Amino acid sequence: MPIQHAVAWTRLVRYVPEGGDGIRYGEPILSNSTEDIVSLAETSRLQVKVCDGNDPFTAKPTERVETVKKLLGPLDQKEVAIIRCIGLNYKTHILETGRPLPTFPTIFFKPSTAVAGPEEDISIPKIAQQQCDYEGELTIVIRQDAKNVSEADALDYVAGYTVGNDVSARDWQREVDKAGPIPQWSFSKSFDKYAPIGPCLVSTRLLGDASNLTLKTFVNGEMRQDTNTSDLCFGVRKLVAFCSQGQTLQKGSLIMTGTAGGVGLFMKPPKFLRHGDVVCIEIDQIGKVRNRIVFE
Repeated sequence: MPIQHAVAWTRLVRYVPEGGDGIRYGEPILSNSTEDIVSLAETSRLQVKVCDGNDPFTAKPTERVETVKKLLGPLDQKEVAIIRCIGLNYKTHILETGRPLPTFPTIFFKPSTAVAGPEEDISIPKIAQQQCDYEGELTIVIRQDAKNVSEADALDYVAGYTVGNDVSARDWQREVDKAGPIPQWSFSKSFDKYAPIGPCLVSTRLLGDASNLTLKTFVNGEMRQDTNTSDLCFGVRKLVAFCSQGQTLQKGSLIMTGTAGGVGLFMKPPKFLRHGDVVCIEIDQIGKVRNRIVFE
């Protein structure tokens, strides 16, 4: 069935305007889909159509134009109900680990306090500095409450997509003396600002089910991950439908769709993040998040 495009924007940013201090929403004015929103904002060249509306889901572009002074994350923590994260979800990566393809998605949660902006420093607490890792992920943004949704109707509940980094403490995820006898994911991935997202939201009007997007992750300029969302074991429609069975996906919820091979944990030898490292994750037609790792 046809997608019901409920949001009025194609792309949406949250920003502070030149000559003002208030936080607003706007639709970026771009010459093409490959323009770097972050770089444009850093050089005071990002202009937007100002949006009316009090949240990302009711925002409507007007003809008023402003220049962005400071680009913020597209969603404030208070706008994110919760973050659902999908474990191992890229077919190539699953098979290379020797595991069979799963029948259903594996799900864990991050709190809204994990949300951070596309250029914020990520403060790593002392407890989590030994095996700090990155995971570049396509991230789904839910626009309205959804429960028991079918795959056919799933995109009607999606506002759009953004870029995400599922920052992880591998020792607290996997090591028996910390995680216990069974690996656990939520505590190890739920420290403050462990889910930077951005730089904008891109609607389903432009990206549909986001099933053919290139994702790349760089650490200090070195490419670590290079994949395409066509390799997802469970795509956007399946994830939204499955995650809504018997439980409500609240408006503003995020679904981080899983990461591909190339994380630091599985490199030989492992390459964990250190103080001062810069992680940059790029998804074509959406943009990039670029965050510096800062050990407390």
